[in-house]
Amino acid sequence: MTAFTMPSLGADMEEGLLQEWLVSPGDRVHKGDVVAVVETDKAAVEVECFESGTVGRLLVAPGARVPVGTPLAVIEGEAASGVPAGAPGEPVTAGAGEPVGETHSQPTAARAKADREPAARQKSPQPRRRAAREPEHAPEPAQAEPRKQPGRQHLQALPEPSAATTSVIGTGPLVRHLAQHRGVDLTTLHGTGPGGRITRADVDRAAPLLTSGVRATPYARRLARDLGIDLAAVRGTGDGGAVRAADVHTAVRAGAGAERPGRGPRGGEQRPHAAVAADSRPEDRTNAMRRAIADLMSRSKREIPHYYLSTTVDLTATEDWLRRINRGRPPAGRLVPAALLLKAAALAAREVPTLNGYWRNNGFAPASEINLGVAVSLRQGGLLAPVIHRADTLPLDALMGRLKDLVQRARRGRLRGSETTGATLTVTNLGDQGVDAVFGVVHPPQVALVGFGAVVERPWAVNGMLGVRPVVTATLAADHRATDGAVGARYLTAVDRLLQQPEEL
Repeated sequence: MTAFTMPSLGADMEEGLLQEWLVSPGDRVHKGDVVAVVETDKAAVEVECFESGTVGRLLVAPGARVPVGTPLAVIEGEAASGVPAGAPGEPVTAGAGEPVGETHSQPTAARAKADREPAARQKSPQPRRRAAREPEHAPEPAQAEPRKQPGRQHLQALPEPSAATTSVIGTGPLVRHLAQHRGVDLTTLHGTGPGGRITRADVDRAAPLLTSGVRATPYARRLARDLGIDLAAVRGTGDGGAVRAADVHTAVRAGAGAERPGRGPRGGEQRPHAAVAADSRPEDRTNAMRRAIADLMSRSKREIPHYYLSTTVDLTATEDWLRRINRGRPPAGRLVPAALLLKAAALAAREVPTLNGYWRNNGFAPASEINLGVAVSLRQGGLLAPVIHRADTLPLDALMGRLKDLVQRARRGRLRGSETTGATLTVTNLGDQGVDAVFGVVHPPQVALVGFGAVVERPWAVNGMLGVRPVVTATLAADHRATDGAVGARYLTAVDRLLQQPEEL
């Protein structure tokens, strides 16, 4: 049995708000499955499970704010459950939130003890003769059969699963969650995935017209259902007009779209959702993000002795290479300079590893991987730094695709927990904003931050000849406790050299 705890989704995170569960007690989960949505001061993040097993108890209700490390749920592993593979339903209980396995494990243990005591009394006088007669009592182990009966009461389809049930058992929690919100009965679907598994596309095709074409976040749908709000009457302020939780609360305050006036947040079960309301408004989320950024940056400037370096890099070779590479590609598959700048920053960190790591316990701890945190500005204000893991090992095309995906999902609020932690070096690029250079603030406990400005044309002398060339200003902000200016200079020189040979990136 393993406790699924509130994860740390950033060096500055001390507590988080459990916004939504995407699984229920009894669901089978695998390592990497998204099981919950946690709201931090900066964003709502999808949190993955790091163990495989069966969801037992959900210890924290949606709407609760708890410190990092607080147990949120119990995950029962296959080995820890103590049941044979043929009885996977035994750890499951009838109601959500009830102890997993306690209902049946204690009576079973009592029966086993009672069975052993008479056997011990009979066996002690003449052990050899009893051992010879034991085959006569072979039917006795059949008494273990009633142990499985309670499990069957909760998962009746498990003893002889049908093809439809088998596909449902193999369905991931996200697909089950989507089906629940769209009113789709998974047992009626024919899965088109590997081994007959039901996929998201299967649910999309089978979704009934219950959503009335209204785009809404899962939490907004759940909140609207609990508060008795018709989503079709709510004006959405999200991307593409999608209805968000804040829009539902606005409709409640305005009295718009109420289908059941008698049902509201007065019920005991609705209070956790009401607690979220104050923090779900866009202005409150932005203010909370600004406070979190202010606290972290103040700590950085207070504790970290910064030093700053800059250099101007000639990008003629880089842009010539990009033109040749992109000539035969469709627009969606073309590379942009930002991808090459990221790859050069990662490879330079491999050459100068003392800038890739953390300052902890009054000393520098080098990182074993090069994970780039990429600063992304959000439309409503503030910023996030999703992480590209092992960026130095990714081909340029994969790095470009990863960058586009992270930026889009960061601005939609759809990042996963593993994509917000583990950065060893942060890169910020304000070239699209037209600035020549950016001198950032180191994100503790990291020891360096790399900045790139806009690619601009400047007079440039080469071999005594003056011409106009595309250049970019690369900057470095670093922790003087971990490195000196000479180390930072070597890093920027490595970035310059790498960008003169783009075919090697």
